[in-house]
Amino acid sequence: MKKLLLASFILLFTAQNFAQSNAEKELGVWYMFGGSHKLSEKLTIKSLAHFRFFEFGDDMQQLLLRAGLNYKLSDHFSVLAGYAFLNTDATYDLDGGKANEHRIYEDLYASHKISKLSFAHRIRLEHRFFKTNTNNWIRYQLGLSHPIDDKWSAYVYDEVFFNFSGQAYTMNWLGAGFKYKISKSTKLQLGYMNISTVNANFNRLQVGVSFSTNHIKKRKI
Repeated sequence: MKKLLLASFILLFTAQNFAQSNAEKELGVWYMFGGSHKLSEKLTIKSLAHFRFFEFGDDMQQLLLRAGLNYKLSDHFSVLAGYAFLNTDATYDLDGGKANEHRIYEDLYASHKISKLSFAHRIRLEHRFFKTNTNNWIRYQLGLSHPIDDKWSAYVYDEVFFNFSGQAYTMNWLGAGFKYKISKSTKLQLGYMNISTVNANFNRLQVGVSFSTNHIKKRKI
């Protein structure tokens, strides 16, 4: 508990400092729920729900729901195909402006270790369908994580977005935080992320919980 409180204080202090340097921006928060449901040695269903707020728990900016099927190619590589629904309000502190978006996406994952330091790479192709037009992104994420003890781990990641049409560079996400293992199937996450776009910067706290289930039937001996 002391470690959790200390981690919360460090992340809040850091995020507040970043927010104060961009006075026109608010310190927002993302509440995140993730699921991993193993169907076989090769197939896993991945699910995700994000509730993203402009401010700390107020003025919802975006609802994001994802679901996909992951196929394990080897111990270090996997691929995933999925669907996402988004409802976004681009107008801060105003009513209206909400728009729906549908996405189809494909992921390629690669992972490896150097001693206890874990590396995770993800390339994502994302096809975005709006009411009046479509768009295509390619995203690359590099994540590093390191255990602190049996329960705690620290992580850092960076993800860059590129557009296939118009201006190539779209945005960059840079984040860091801590994860706490409650059990074999449940983890908590507390982190901070900076979103840098061509015209603006946003600062977000990330509070998450993830669950994993195993639906492989045990073989009878």
